[in-house]
Amino acid sequence: MKSEISSVGPQAIGKKGFRRFSETGISTYLMLSPFVLLFIVFSVYPVLASLRLSFMRYNAICNPDQAPCGSVGFGNYATLIFHDDRFHKALSNTVLYVIGAVILGMIASLSLALALQEDTRANRILRVIFFLPSVTSGIAVVLVWGWVFRGDGVGLLNAFLNIFGVAPIEWLATTWMAIPILIFMSIWGGAGFGMILFLAGLNSIPAMYYEAAVIDGAGPRQRFRYITLPLLRPVMVYVGITGIIGAFQIFEGVYLLFPTSVGSIGGLRDMALMIVPYLYDSGFNKFRLGYASAIAWILFAIIFLVSMINLRITRSLEDLK
Repeated sequence: MKSEISSVGPQAIGKKGFRRFSETGISTYLMLSPFVLLFIVFSVYPVLASLRLSFMRYNAICNPDQAPCGSVGFGNYATLIFHDDRFHKALSNTVLYVIGAVILGMIASLSLALALQEDTRANRILRVIFFLPSVTSGIAVVLVWGWVFRGDGVGLLNAFLNIFGVAPIEWLATTWMAIPILIFMSIWGGAGFGMILFLAGLNSIPAMYYEAAVIDGAGPRQRFRYITLPLLRPVMVYVGITGIIGAFQIFEGVYLLFPTSVGSIGGLRDMALMIVPYLYDSGFNKFRLGYASAIAWILFAIIFLVSMINLRITRSLEDLK
C-alpha cells in the first residue's frame, strides 16, 4: 500500500478526475491541439508550399510537376536579381519609401508624444484625434486621399489652390511626387500609433532623473539628449522594426492610387511600383505564381536581414554604455 502511495506522489493524493489528469500536462496539449492543427494547415503548410513553388514555373492551371510547368531550380531568383528591371525599380522605390516613412514617421510620433505628454483634458482629446487614423480602414483612408490628390478641379487640393489662381496639378501623374505622397500618407496614418508607444515609454521614465538633471543645471536639450533618448531606445527599436516591416508591405496606396491603363500596377513608368504590388501583379494579373513566390521569399529575406541588423546595432550600442 505504501509503495502505491509513493508512486502516485504526495501532490496527487486526494485529487481525482480532471484535476489529476491535468497535472500531467496531457490536457494542455489536447486543448491546444485544435489551434495547432489549424495553424499548421492554414499557416505553416501554405508557407512551405510557397517555398516549393518559388523553385518552379507555375501558372495555377498546369500541373506543377509536368510540362510546361516544372522545376527551374534557382531560375526565378536569378531572373529577379540579375535580369528583371521592374523588380529593380520596385526594390529601389521600396527602399526610398521605407527610409522616408520610417525615419520621418518616428520623428513625427516622438514629436507628438513630447508635445502631448502632459496629462490634460485637451491633450487627451488630441491623442484620440491623432490616433484615429491608425484604427481607420486603410482602403477608406486611401480613397479619401485619392480624392484630395485628384488632378482635376474636383480634387480637394486643387480646389483649394484654385482659390489663389493656381492651375490644377496632376499630383498622381507627376513622377517625382509619387513616393513623397505615399510617405506623407504613411506618416499621417501611422504617427498616432507610434505616439501611443512613445507616450508609454515617456511615462515609464522616473521623474527623479529629470529632477536630478535640473539640480545639476541641465537644460531641456541636455535632458532630452542624455535622459529621454537613451531610455526610449527599446521603444524606438520596436517602433523602428515594426515600421520597417509595415513599410516594406505597402500595397493599398499603390494599388488604388497608381493603376495603369494596361491593367498593371505602379503608375506611369512604374513611378510608385513597390515589391508587394509587383508580387500581386506577377501572381494574380500575369499568373506567374512561381515567380511571385520567389518575390515573396526575397522580401522575407530582406525584412529579416534588416531586422537582424537593427537588433545587432542596438545591442552593440547598449554594450558600449
